[in-house]
Amino acid sequence: MTDSTETTDAAADAGGPGRRINGFDLTSMHDALTDWRGLDSFLQELTEQAVRAVGSADSCSVTMRRNGRLLTTASSDATALTLDAMQYEVESGPCVCSLREGVEQYAADTLDEDRWGPYPGLAAGQGVRSVFAAPLSVQGRPPSTVPDAEARPHTVGALNLYARAPGAFEGSQEVVRRFAEQAAGAVAVAERIEKETEAARDLRAAMESRFVIDQAIGIVMARRRCPAETALGVLRRASQGRNIKLRELCYELVLQTGGRPPEPGHFTRRD
Repeated sequence: MTDSTETTDAAADAGGPGRRINGFDLTSMHDALTDWRGLDSFLQELTEQAVRAVGSADSCSVTMRRNGRLLTTASSDATALTLDAMQYEVESGPCVCSLREGVEQYAADTLDEDRWGPYPGLAAGQGVRSVFAAPLSVQGRPPSTVPDAEARPHTVGALNLYARAPGAFEGSQEVVRRFAEQAAGAVAVAERIEKETEAARDLRAAMESRFVIDQAIGIVMARRRCPAETALGVLRRASQGRNIKLRELCYELVLQTGGRPPEPGHFTRRD
């Protein structure tokens, strides 16, 4: 006799390319992480994979907190995006509560739901009868079914699933939970990659600004026969007087002087 959980897992892991755990396509996610195209692109792949893994779901989205605001960072279709936006508007709903409280939220039928203010009626008006939101909890913490204040710092987002049929997730809640647990770890890794990528981009920009400014300082020093500190002061006053950024002013000066855009200096080793 086969255990029902094993049957559910087998169904979730069956079909499609790549290695799967609880419906989570490890090969696909590994490819998305190694061929990095940005966090939003990664999350988009995640929502589409969730719809495939949870057969009863029609739409999926990911809600995250950006600059203190809740935002849909990816959605499998326009329906999920609209349903999320409605929750942000009324400041209540399964995905909002799942992210804020760190617990899963399930509405078997939006026509028979009295939580979340006007949201269930709004969702039903869009033809959505079932909603399941699972927190994306990191550090090995599986999505909880009860409020837990300690879960909040570990919740990086919410995985939101929508279906047109009532009771659509009655037989697949465990699949959603396990999928969310796998997805949370991948999202945490993806966020670190995104931050490191941004830091590298900022460093390159800073270095580019530095060599442009250094070249402009050299030009002013040669023209005025003054030290570097004085030349920098001249450039700063000029940028303030023209109300443009210092780097832009220096770029113009180097371009006008040399007849071509600034280029990083090349150093030749002398033996």
